[in-house]
Amino acid sequence: MSAKITRVNPDGVHVPEEYHQVTIVEAGPTAHLAGQCPMDASGELVGDGDLAAQVDQVVANSMAALAAAGARPDQVVRSVVYVASADQTDLVAVWDRLNASPLADAFTTASTLLGVAQLGYRGQLVEVDLTAAL
Repeated sequence: MSAKITRVNPDGVHVPEEYHQVTIVEAGPTAHLAGQCPMDASGELVGDGDLAAQVDQVVANSMAALAAAGARPDQVVRSVVYVASADQTDLVAVWDRLNASPLADAFTTASTLLGVAQLGYRGQLVEVDLTAAL
């Protein structure tokens, strides 16, 4: 049995086009994924300097991590997307690519998109943090 997930945009709060302001989950097990980075299975950075390639690797890693937890993208109840850029066009490009990917359903829930100064690995431009209700 899957957890019951309700997504809400409350009255009086901006209604985003792609995600919801509030996600409510009935009590049950959750999977908290580590931030998924643009690293391949051997630990090498994918797409040095290439936002699109890094997003694609992060999506592949996130899909694998969700599957390992027995979850699907539509079971994600919280997402945080980090982009190492102060340029809003880079943030929008990452958001748009994520929402066109197999992981897209993960971003219909409570989501945050951040531009940050730096991420953990040299050359890393993108990281995605997900929590799923099982």
